[in-house]
Amino acid sequence: MKKIYAILLLSLFILSQCKQNESNLLKTVTLKRQANEGVVAANGMVVTAHPIATKIGLDVLKKGGNAFDAAVAVKYALAVVLPKAGNLGGGGYLIYRTSDGEKGALDFRETAPAAASRDMFIEAKTDSVMKQKALLGHLATCTPGTVDGMDKIHKKFCTLPFQTLIQPAIDVAKNGFAISDYDAWTFNRAQKEFRKVNDSSMIFISKKPWKKGDSLIQNDLSKTLERIRDNGRDGFYKGETAQYVIDEINSGGGILRKEDLENYSSKWRKPIEGIYRDSFNIISMPPSSSGGIIIVQLLKGSNAYDFKEMGHNTSKTVHIMTELQRRAYADRAEHMGDLDFYEVPIEMLLDEEYIATRNASINMEKATPSSEIKAGKVDKIESLETTHFSIVDKEGNAVSITTTLVGYFGCKVLVDNAGFFLNNEMNNFSLKPGFPNIFGLVGGEANAIAPGKRMLSSMSPTIVEKNGDLFMVLGTPGGSTIINVNYQNIVNVIDHGMTMQEAVNAKKHHSQWLPDAIVMEEDALDSLTISKLKEMGHTSFRVVEQLGRTEAILIRPDGSYEGAADNKRTGDAIAGGY
Repeated sequence: MKKIYAILLLSLFILSQCKQNESNLLKTVTLKRQANEGVVAANGMVVTAHPIATKIGLDVLKKGGNAFDAAVAVKYALAVVLPKAGNLGGGGYLIYRTSDGEKGALDFRETAPAAASRDMFIEAKTDSVMKQKALLGHLATCTPGTVDGMDKIHKKFCTLPFQTLIQPAIDVAKNGFAISDYDAWTFNRAQKEFRKVNDSSMIFISKKPWKKGDSLIQNDLSKTLERIRDNGRDGFYKGETAQYVIDEINSGGGILRKEDLENYSSKWRKPIEGIYRDSFNIISMPPSSSGGIIIVQLLKGSNAYDFKEMGHNTSKTVHIMTELQRRAYADRAEHMGDLDFYEVPIEMLLDEEYIATRNASINMEKATPSSEIKAGKVDKIESLETTHFSIVDKEGNAVSITTTLVGYFGCKVLVDNAGFFLNNEMNNFSLKPGFPNIFGLVGGEANAIAPGKRMLSSMSPTIVEKNGDLFMVLGTPGGSTIINVNYQNIVNVIDHGMTMQEAVNAKKHHSQWLPDAIVMEEDALDSLTISKLKEMGHTSFRVVEQLGRTEAILIRPDGSYEGAADNKRTGDAIAGGY
């Protein structure tokens, strides 16, 4: 009888455990979501600009990989499915925070070739800037950093074999995928420039317009990825792939050489950090990025103002943000460049007293003439040639990565036999003091061209802690607007109480300095708000289709993750969690 009773108790215990396990499993996929909230999950979250890349990253997490494993897999996937920005021929930045609170940054930004020179884009007779040569074609290219960056991340943090992480990207390149409406639009838009610098047989050049559903098979790219799979970084910076790159460069009069490829090395750096509203620690990218310094400057300056009381996108809030932005971007032009070549005064720029002094001239009722701050020019808001992704795993490791080719499809040159686009990073140097790049940003000696130097960037992968715990992971493409979009997303969540998805979806505005212009998305500001801003002295307003395209993750009060993908502006950005 005792034996039967024991068996009965054991059966009841097993049944209860099964029900508990079933409940836990359901919890991971059916967590209750609030209205206007993004994807919610308990164990892990991947947010990228493309559904295939998101799925590949999520599969890695589900197989037991950590956030760094997923990041390497996602980066190579984006090199296949997002040709205009996801890349092998470009570079970027990593900000990370491990589950035990360790924080760091990796600078895998491109470097100028050894044969580069300060005035290489200045026409001697006229002293004019040869802007087009820094944008289109082989001379615009710098040494790529992406493959070396992924190699360093894998060796330092990853738990799964590299071959496992890169294979999904190889499979997609070899088997092809159906392009989206957005893909087709970007391919069609670039046809004229493609034809200027490539042979007519180049796979992206089409006799008839690309359309949604067309299959993109990239055999040359799949073979390049296989060489990286089998030989690591040497499969890119040496051997067959390196020779293809140099042959391509030589065919168009570029200056990149084998030694540039072989000698490239990404760098581990100390992140920029700063406190906002007492409880929030901002962790972002140091130079060669200007993003971390400016974001922290903006937020430290914002500590003096009650944005919650002022309201979201009201005349008061937009006025103060614009005033803060103009002063911070003026510092960018004067003081920021590659740390290995220029002594950036980071401590001064982040000093509370310095920031307060800079902002002391802000008048709550009147705009400061931009000419009194710093001269510059905003030509246009360039296409979103950059891409960002955010990942958090079940242990709480967080990865924020932004990469770029600069212009969409970089310099428009596809490496023959290798299948990837080269960057046009030369344009991100100061081609001539005071001359604006494609994003309207000017610079001086701090960002002048020099052999082996990294060009200044606005890319700003960012992580936010709240009272010492992981709180937010975010980043965006958008050229010079990246910094202000990240800034507004942080303010939207912390000050305006938005969910991550609400913050991402919210209409954005942007200002640098001259001209006295506020650039804004359609319907970001209503007519009454614009009228009040004009009364304050803000006289020029420009409407653009989009500012940024954020991929972000917020840790909710219950410890679950909210993934927010910006799919309301362009493309197929998507969050995936489990």
